[in-house]
Amino acid sequence: MSNAPGGTEEDAEYKKICENHKHLIETLPKCNGWWTPHLHNYNGFWLNPDILKANLLLHTYFKSHPTDIFLASFMKSGTTWLKALVFSTLNRHCYTFSDHYLHKHNPHSAFSPLDVESYPITDFTNSFTPRLFSTHFARTMLPACMSSCKFVYVCRDPKDVLISMWHFMNKIRSKDLPPLSLDEAFELFCLGVSDYGPFWEQVLSYWRASLEYPDKILFLKYEDMKKEPEVVVRKLAAFVGKPVTVEEEEKGVVREIVKLCSFENLSNLEVNKEGLEKFGRLVNIEKRDFFRKGVIRDWKNYLSKEMKERIDGITAQKFKGSGLIFTATG
Repeated sequence: MSNAPGGTEEDAEYKKICENHKHLIETLPKCNGWWTPHLHNYNGFWLNPDILKANLLLHTYFKSHPTDIFLASFMKSGTTWLKALVFSTLNRHCYTFSDHYLHKHNPHSAFSPLDVESYPITDFTNSFTPRLFSTHFARTMLPACMSSCKFVYVCRDPKDVLISMWHFMNKIRSKDLPPLSLDEAFELFCLGVSDYGPFWEQVLSYWRASLEYPDKILFLKYEDMKKEPEVVVRKLAAFVGKPVTVEEEEKGVVREIVKLCSFENLSNLEVNKEGLEKFGRLVNIEKRDFFRKGVIRDWKNYLSKEMKERIDGITAQKFKGSGLIFTATG
């Protein structure tokens, strides 16, 4: 995306957005943030000031194409892995497995992030067709123009999300802020106060949409991806309109995609060990920070029985009657 105001900074509409943003920051409910000083509650979801502005800009300037594909998730739910799987599945005819795009680029580079402050939102440097975008915004926080586009969404056990997010946020947290303790992170998470949260409402926004529009939203679970990755690749291929052929099955293409995108392979590629991945003008993240463990049930190493029961209780209450079920993970 183009992300510098340049000569259009005086644009009246943009100035109006900036004024509205300033007013919102001054008046919206706020709470302690995970990697920024504060989060603000906007339309029921907690956003930091920069992400809030990005949402305002998105609604004003973004123009979707019918062929666009959006990858959505809550933070630390398997986003990096799913980006690799979606990209390699969609573009499996463009590369060989011995000389692949992902050998030289972090998976995040294949998707244009929607959650960064970017003005004007008119120019996409993403050279891939169809255009690929990623977001952590709840479905209800996105422009109506995206309703005709396809979404791939992944959710994860909230206990593992909490632990992974706590580790990640402490790595990118402002050095001007003290480290975020697990107890504080746990309390904030249970109260729904986390970037893009509440977790449960964000997940349900996509779950309900997937029930209403199953041909437009593919809803996946991280735990299923870990258990049967080849099944997920076949689902992805069919969903994006490029089903796996008998010939590809015989050649082991699905197995090769899974191998290419595995945590073990991606985390050991030199391109993912060094350097920064840039998200707009304001956010730079060490590439190695996207790869920690890539496992399920890591929460057992951190949460007490009482903490587990509290999160499980909230999950059961929030998802009651929705049809969405998380298989018990201990």
